[in-house]
Amino acid sequence: MHFLYFDPGLGAMIVQAVVAAAAGILLFSKNVMYKVKSFFGLVKEEEDTYDSIDVEEEDTHTDDKKN
Repeated sequence: MHFLYFDPGLGAMIVQAVVAAAAGILLFSKNVMYKVKSFFGLVKEEEDTYDSIDVEEEDTHTDDKKN
């Protein structure tokens, strides 16, 4: 009778491989789906809220020129 022995190092390596494979598949499929959606024009363009802040400055130099 043969018994298989998994030491903690091998078990950790197997868990790490499974997690890495799942993360790789998730990221790869997300990138592929984005490319497919953008090819068919289904991707919505989000507005960048940080670049659209309008600050109006009062021009104090025009008052000096009027006098």
